[in-house]
Amino acid sequence: MASLARVIHDFQSGELSRDEFVAQLDSTLTTEGLGPTQLLEMLGSAQRKAPLPDDLYVEVRRRIEQLRVSNVAAGGEETGIQTTVDIPSLHGMGGGYAASASNAANAAAGAGHDQIKGTGDTLNNRFVLEECLGVGGMGTVYKALDLRKLEASDRKPYLAIKVLNVQFRGNPNSLVALQREARKAQVLAHRNIITVYDFDRDGPIVYLTMEYLSGKPLSQLLRTPGYQGMPVRAALPIVRGMCSALAYAHERGFVHCDFKPANVFLTTNAEVKVIDFGIARVFQRPEEESDATVFDPGSLGALTPAYASPEMIEHREPDPRDDIYALGCITYELLTGHHPYDRLSATQARNADFKLQRPPDLDTKQWRALRAALSFDRNTRMPSVTRFIAEFDNEARAEKSGTLAKAGLAGFAVVCAAVVGVFALRSAPSRQAETAASDAGGTPPRVALAVPPASAPPSPAPKPALTLAAIAPALAQVPCSALVASTQDHSLSVRGYVSQRYGAAHLRETLSALPGVDTASLDVDALADDKCDTIKVLAPYWTRNWQAGRVAALHVRPPGGQLTEGNPLIVDVSTPGYDSYVNLDYYQLDGSVVHMVPSPRAKDNQAPPHYSATIGSAGDWIISKPFGSEMVVLLITPVALFDQPRPESEPRADYLRALEARLAQIGGKYGQDHIVADFAPITTRPATP
Repeated sequence: MASLARVIHDFQSGELSRDEFVAQLDSTLTTEGLGPTQLLEMLGSAQRKAPLPDDLYVEVRRRIEQLRVSNVAAGGEETGIQTTVDIPSLHGMGGGYAASASNAANAAAGAGHDQIKGTGDTLNNRFVLEECLGVGGMGTVYKALDLRKLEASDRKPYLAIKVLNVQFRGNPNSLVALQREARKAQVLAHRNIITVYDFDRDGPIVYLTMEYLSGKPLSQLLRTPGYQGMPVRAALPIVRGMCSALAYAHERGFVHCDFKPANVFLTTNAEVKVIDFGIARVFQRPEEESDATVFDPGSLGALTPAYASPEMIEHREPDPRDDIYALGCITYELLTGHHPYDRLSATQARNADFKLQRPPDLDTKQWRALRAALSFDRNTRMPSVTRFIAEFDNEARAEKSGTLAKAGLAGFAVVCAAVVGVFALRSAPSRQAETAASDAGGTPPRVALAVPPASAPPSPAPKPALTLAAIAPALAQVPCSALVASTQDHSLSVRGYVSQRYGAAHLRETLSALPGVDTASLDVDALADDKCDTIKVLAPYWTRNWQAGRVAALHVRPPGGQLTEGNPLIVDVSTPGYDSYVNLDYYQLDGSVVHMVPSPRAKDNQAPPHYSATIGSAGDWIISKPFGSEMVVLLITPVALFDQPRPESEPRADYLRALEARLAQIGGKYGQDHIVADFAPITTRPATP
């Protein structure tokens, strides 16, 4: 964590914006490890070198003093707190003087400066600001405790509050801006856009209440020390979520106008939420938005230069392609770990004739789409978000190509059948002509007679029909396995999992010896014997899932499940065509089970029909020792699996006992058909030195 001196230096040098500076104050002060006196001395030293703006300087002092008050109120000791510290004048006139924090605050108040609300403050005697979540174009977002909900014993007493930044408070349109944002939230009701509730004010403080999201902003991921980008496959879910939100807004006539990593939130449920449509401007001017021309949020002048298009910087009318430029910048950062133009503004990069470098692992079509999104000219920029994701999402393109290929083969078969049919029809008149010639006394057609041999051997008795009913008992006798079979004529296909001790070769011999089996095709994975207790409990639900056509699916990234120490554990899940509860567990080699969903990091696990999600893309679970053969399990239930939350990690034996009993209870009440499972074996290994 950066020191207070470093944060001040970064602000003075332009590395941090004003909002980012304010947002970092709390975490910096609480992790600095210094007392208030030392912090005040550090502030004074920095102030003498390069004075902060008066209101920011007073705010830093106020928060340092608040640390002392909070410590005493919590029962801590006030160790060596001095009431006076030698600090420079507020106006930097030279010559030190002694002043308490309260004197400084009074001086600021006398100068007409508004107090900045921060962590620990309360709005309207109701909302306690507990934690800074991020900084938007118009305000700083905090996690807040709603005291009214707390009094009412509400299970979810938290919400998020955006406090309008200081520089906007004097603007008479600031409250109007928040009102418009709340209204727009009703129009922009989308799963990838944060839900906004209401707006209000506490004296000069204007704020907006919205849903609280557990997770972290994308900016935090991009600024992780050592972050050098992620593979395209891992980045795609985030890109899809951003595109889905922007496309939805654009279709309804709104441009975000301040799209940047801090305004993209990654939830613990692996969802992408776009926040802060605070300065979004209507570009289509629909008639029903009668007040759209009364107030223009763009007049507040909030934008982020590193992500603003040249047209935004030049104050041209908003256009969806402005958001596409920002989308291109963020996508590039996701893939490479750095800004495409080294954080230069678009106009600076354009004037410097900056040349883009192609990120690794992008195919030609992906690079063409990303490069078009990053164009400095609207006319050559990618025209729509929908077009961008259609060209950039190579997985969707591959699926579409596969569908087209199947359709092409089917069409080819139809053509072949038609040709054969035409040939048969054309041959029929010839045969009729031959018959007519014979009847008319012409040359009769030649006839080949098939003469049977003198003593033909009897036909062999037909083999007994191959049925799943005949196969099921044999499969049930295979120990430590989860197997599902299909038959065609006298061919048997079996897929699933079998223990290493039993082995695939032994399974093939057993199945090939069954009556009616000519060939046995196997697609089975060998599981370590320590997984037998897990397989015993969950195999019936895995089998039911696959017999139903794999209505719930689990895929680990990368395909094949080969993961190295330090890799994030990322999985894709899809649910059946009914409302369900998703339970995702990581069975580790050390005999413990990590509950990924639900867990303290992802509490909400209820899913609508045919729901798809990527879990772990924010780096919530990282591969570490011990290494070897492990497994991830997806379990779908019609109701919540357990009434009370379980610890994030627990011994496997304890969990399986509770799980087996609970599944029997749910199956007896709601039916076994709505409980299905899927497995994803993985192999973990240490990082190579």
